[in-house]
Amino acid sequence: MKNPAFGRTLVLIPARMASTRLPGKPLADIAGLSMIVQVAKRAKEAEAGRIIVAADHQDIVDAVTAAGFEAVMTRTDHQSGSDRIFEAVQKVDPDASMEFIINVQGDLPTIEPEAVRASLRPLQDNASTDIATLTVEITDEHEKTNPNVVKIVGSPLSATRLKALYFTRATAPFGKGPLYHHIGLYAYRRAALEKFVSLGPSVLEKRESLEQLRALEAGMRIDAEIVDSVPLGVDTPADLEKARAILSARATS
Repeated sequence: MKNPAFGRTLVLIPARMASTRLPGKPLADIAGLSMIVQVAKRAKEAEAGRIIVAADHQDIVDAVTAAGFEAVMTRTDHQSGSDRIFEAVQKVDPDASMEFIINVQGDLPTIEPEAVRASLRPLQDNASTDIATLTVEITDEHEKTNPNVVKIVGSPLSATRLKALYFTRATAPFGKGPLYHHIGLYAYRRAALEKFVSLGPSVLEKRESLEQLRALEAGMRIDAEIVDSVPLGVDTPADLEKARAILSARATS
């Protein structure tokens, strides 16, 4: 279903060529297309808004435009994906006509289009929400204590939504009840994105190595939509092979 705010929404996909574990990651072949193009295709299937890849290398721009998608060149020295997408937003929307910005990571080639759509719901439902994100209930006991699995500590707003109180690599909150795995896909109000990137790194952000804590420390509100599964992030050659198997199977089904 097409997003009712389609004409007021930008879907930004940051992509940088440098990767220590998987060099040239955005251009890695997955089922006959580069990974960044596969991500753009998932975003297109979501029908959430205008799609733009924010790249740091001409080869990425060329691959994206050859596939029929938009791309803009951004600086190579950005410290985070949010900084990269804000530069892109300023270039493509200088008059600030867009209301919502969705940041879809460029290494999620198998993400379900419904997850992209779901990221906007908290913003559309509550005018006081600055940033929206996604989360999944943890069912694997190992993940509950794994510091690489970021947890969201939130106050339930409904059966499908949490108001974020904290993000942590620790096992939290304590006691009986569900734990939630945070998915790093964000939707921003445009003004909230501008405020966020203007803030310097915060104390807890640096301590936990979690950028989203900067927003909470600055008093910004983050709500998280609860979805069914964690999308596969491609960070290693093994992840790349998994993504190839998934999309090859989809193509033949």
